[in-house]
Amino acid sequence: MTLRELVVAYAQYPAIIGYMLLSVAAIGLYIWKPAPLVPTLAAIAIATFTYPLVWYALHRWVLHSRWMFKVAPLAATWKRIHYDHHQDPNHLEVLFGALHTTVPTIALATIPIGYGLGSFWDAGLGGACAAFATGLLTTCFYEFCHCIQHLSYKPKNKWLVEMKKRHMEHHFHDEDGNYGITTFAWDKLFRTYYHRSERPAKSPTVFNLGYTPEAAKRWPKVAELSGGVATGHPRKRER
Repeated sequence: MTLRELVVAYAQYPAIIGYMLLSVAAIGLYIWKPAPLVPTLAAIAIATFTYPLVWYALHRWVLHSRWMFKVAPLAATWKRIHYDHHQDPNHLEVLFGALHTTVPTIALATIPIGYGLGSFWDAGLGGACAAFATGLLTTCFYEFCHCIQHLSYKPKNKWLVEMKKRHMEHHFHDEDGNYGITTFAWDKLFRTYYHRSERPAKSPTVFNLGYTPEAAKRWPKVAELSGGVATGHPRKRER
């Protein structure tokens, strides 16, 4: 895959189009009700800094938890937003998060910060819009890096090469670590960063996140929606 082909595939995906349209709307609202420069820059900076930490926390303690598939109303959501992605990591249709889960998360992680900062200058709406737009555009960057890591494109940039190696280890060797997508700073801080050589044994749950055939017997919702429980490497399964 060439860079151009990757960009085309990325730009045509509905979730990315949705993020871009929402960011345009947020920027439009900001222009209509702007905040002063200081709270605007502060909102942008804090939203940019906060996003990777929020993602790390959600990825590690929610998406890789073993409680969501045990709660029937949440099982379908967990299946769509992460189980399917680990079942077949290179499948484009489940590479991106679902808008009905990602947009509220972005809003909760950014809007209160921006609104609070802007309120000191009686410009809460402007600050909120600046932070929300930042979160949406940061998500677009995050998802572009995620595309590079999963699709058959070989990056030349050393940073992207390193990120792709570590993320592929998360998907094909041991899911308990390397949770970052654009930075491994939080992995290093919380000691979940690793190289494959540091963990010789492959995780038996790297493709099913702990939703084993045994777990499916007790909590069958995900298996019912998936037509069973697939095991083993996605490219070596019987079709």
